[in-house]
Amino acid sequence: MSRCGSVRTSACAVLFFGLSFLQTAPTADGRARQVENKPSTPEISSADAPPILVELFTSEGCSSCPPADALLQRMDTFPPIAGAQFIVLSEHVDYWDHDGWKDPNSSAALTERQAAYVRALGLKTPYTPQIIVDGTSEMRANDSLQADKVFHKAAAVPKVPVHISEVNVDAGNPAVIRMRIEADGKSQKQNADVLVAVALDRVESQVLRGENGGQHLTHVAVVLQLTKIGKLPRGKTFDESVQLKLKPGTDPRNVRIVAFVQEPGPGRLLGAALRKPAR
Repeated sequence: MSRCGSVRTSACAVLFFGLSFLQTAPTADGRARQVENKPSTPEISSADAPPILVELFTSEGCSSCPPADALLQRMDTFPPIAGAQFIVLSEHVDYWDHDGWKDPNSSAALTERQAAYVRALGLKTPYTPQIIVDGTSEMRANDSLQADKVFHKAAAVPKVPVHISEVNVDAGNPAVIRMRIEADGKSQKQNADVLVAVALDRVESQVLRGENGGQHLTHVAVVLQLTKIGKLPRGKTFDESVQLKLKPGTDPRNVRIVAFVQEPGPGRLLGAALRKPAR
């Protein structure tokens, strides 16, 4: 049963965007495992279509979260509005981990990121599922009119070009992934941070206990690590080669990369790009 009104609560609302769950084979041991995904798409960047960054703060221990997880999967496959690229991130918080089920993808760093958004946006409290769009708007997933307004507003905001290239895995050490990140901030009047999210493309989990005990859950774009790799000074460009170490046991074939430029705070999204796994 979900509880409302504190940091360890879930949003008491029913998501009704015509959600469709992905079908996957269950695991027998109760642990999350990585799932092979469909063929990849090329890099999508600010130069191709206006990017909209959708961050879902979620937990496998929260009974209101599976519909939101499915909504995120649907956005990832079928953009809610035409002419925009939806870049989604599933950010699993850890404050549900003591209620019967420890989310294998939870992170204290992502819990802190959610708390930072609450402070920056003047919100009442963190909760799950909570959706932040482009770093500036909290979206109520059960309000289709409000969601449509938020998405169209985000798509209309000019974004700086961001590119991900030269992505490769070290042949001698598959735990190391390298890439080149470029961003053109010549039109920007604000300083910004450049961040890279390493996320599992698709994940499934058989939950054995807690509010979702007995359920088989699926997720997309599950953030493993979110790293600030540098700064984009106002009116300048960013062009750096980046090397990141994957967590032990991570299959690099199931990793997607999201690079984005964001005002400190965290604040407004200035640009983003997505690179899905090569197949």
